[in-house]
Amino acid sequence: MSTPFTAEAVEAIKRHMNDDHPDDALIIVRGLGGRPAATAAATSGVDAEAIEFTIDGGEQVRVPWGETLTERPQVRMAVVRLYREACDKLGIPPRGAH
Repeated sequence: MSTPFTAEAVEAIKRHMNDDHPDDALIIVRGLGGRPAATAAATSGVDAEAIEFTIDGGEQVRVPWGETLTERPQVRMAVVRLYREACDKLGIPPRGAH
């Protein structure tokens, strides 16, 4: 797990996801993380290859970005793409603009 992101950047991304987008994280885990019955998901890590979630009290689930990220601004676009892909896979409409 390589990362181009500083520890501070990773913490900021995790905090933002957990404070502002916990429902999106759960949708990503259910749709793309192979855990359709998950009931809770918290973002627990971010690196160049994937975003990681802790679900239902402890299991770690990594969801690959689908490309190697090299800059922090790419994370937002990658999360939105994963969210939309997960919604499509689950057959649910995505929320409005992210």
